Amino acid sequence: MNREKLAWTISVLLIAILAFQIPHGMAQRDNDYAFVRTLVDIHRQVSTNYVESVDESKLEDAAINGMLGQLDPFTVYVPPAKQEEFDQLLEGNFKGVGIQLNQRDDGKVEVITPIDGSPAFKAGVQAGDIVLKVNGESLEGLKLTPDILKKIKGAIGTSVTLTLQHEGAKDPVDLTMTREEVIVPTIKGYSRKPNNTWDYYVSDEPKIAYVRLTQFTPDSFEKLKAVVTDLLKDGMKGLVFDLRWNPGGRLDEAVKIIDLFIDKGIIVSTKGRNRPERIERAKAVGTLPKFPMVVLVNEHSASASEVVSGSLMDNHRAVVVGTRTYGKGSVQELIPLEGGNGELKMTVAYYYLPSGRLVHRKKDATDWGVEPMINVPMDDATERAVAQARYEQELFRHPLPKVTTRPSTTTKSSTTQPIDTQLKAGVDSLRSFIIFQGDQGSDDYVKNIPTTKPTSMPLTVPAVE
Repeated sequence: MNREKLAWTISVLLIAILAFQIPHGMAQRDNDYAFVRTLVDIHRQVSTNYVESVDESKLEDAAINGMLGQLDPFTVYVPPAKQEEFDQLLEGNFKGVGIQLNQRDDGKVEVITPIDGSPAFKAGVQAGDIVLKVNGESLEGLKLTPDILKKIKGAIGTSVTLTLQHEGAKDPVDLTMTREEVIVPTIKGYSRKPNNTWDYYVSDEPKIAYVRLTQFTPDSFEKLKAVVTDLLKDGMKGLVFDLRWNPGGRLDEAVKIIDLFIDKGIIVSTKGRNRPERIERAKAVGTLPKFPMVVLVNEHSASASEVVSGSLMDNHRAVVVGTRTYGKGSVQELIPLEGGNGELKMTVAYYYLPSGRLVHRKKDATDWGVEPMINVPMDDATERAVAQARYEQELFRHPLPKVTTRPSTTTKSSTTQPIDTQLKAGVDSLRSFIIFQGDQGSDDYVKNIPTTKPTSMPLTVPAVE
């Protein structure tokens, strides 16, 4: 075929394609305009003729949220005024002085804990402090939200002085700190040492470590890799990786974390109606040496935490212990809207585990989430108590009480401290394997675990400033 005929043929094909596409595009555009005209007409009628005056901004938000309300709960509109706050939640950082506060029943504002490395921590704020004044203004009679928080918040680089009553001290002190961007640590150990560094071990002999990840943020992979690498150098024989109450976060960080523990195979795949299938595969480079491993999950483990636990289980790398996970197996994209009018966080795909299992809980679904290999249910009251005890065990204490012994099992036997049966089951399983099987690989550990079959509680998080 000569060049003229080839060019003529291509031109005809292009014209034919456009002939089919243009009417469809025009029809879609006409439908869009008709919808907008109707919406504008309704808005005008309500604004002009409704029996009472209306808040225009609330009407607009309600129109958008009403449309998105027909979709899943993870597709939401983020208005410009809330974009910064929303982005901070995703990234795990915020602007402020870095203290977690609580208002007691007597109205006093108490410091739960300063955040590690924050301006408050460096200034000497202590857990248990009572905040009496902010910049010389008394807090008596004010509510924690929003009155007090507005006084403590402020632009990066500006200063704030807190008047604090240290626990057991005679006189209050004034501590001045400069507001900055605060990174919230997401990697936690089992308990605090007297110097407030992490004690990662829940068992001394054999050496079994415990690491908790609270959220998947941009630095989760690097921080986790550093901790586990150090534990291996220290002679760690097994690891409990706690993803309970983890709501998810960055899927790319979840993929890198899985790749840290497996050297081959599928990590996860994603596909949607308008998104081609994407398969993430493990690479041998950078994989840690194998060791027996347990992943803890519960019904509040969602999204990226389900990808990690499910993928490690499907790849025979870890034993999953706990209860069936939440079932949030969808991928959201942040789409900036024209004219700086906020952004749309929209579900565009579902993710699938290496076994092909869809984790997402669709309407009327009877099967969803990640089913643990060892099922250890907890009633709501016990679960709440365990969550609170774990949280309190992670707080900074100034000074910490002198620790003379560390428990060689998962929990301290006490009538006041709840038994974390899920953590205990994970550690007991690891201990039994390590003691009786010696240096056999982690594959043998996973294959020798019998599987079993599943249960709800919101974890309240204190205000962070």
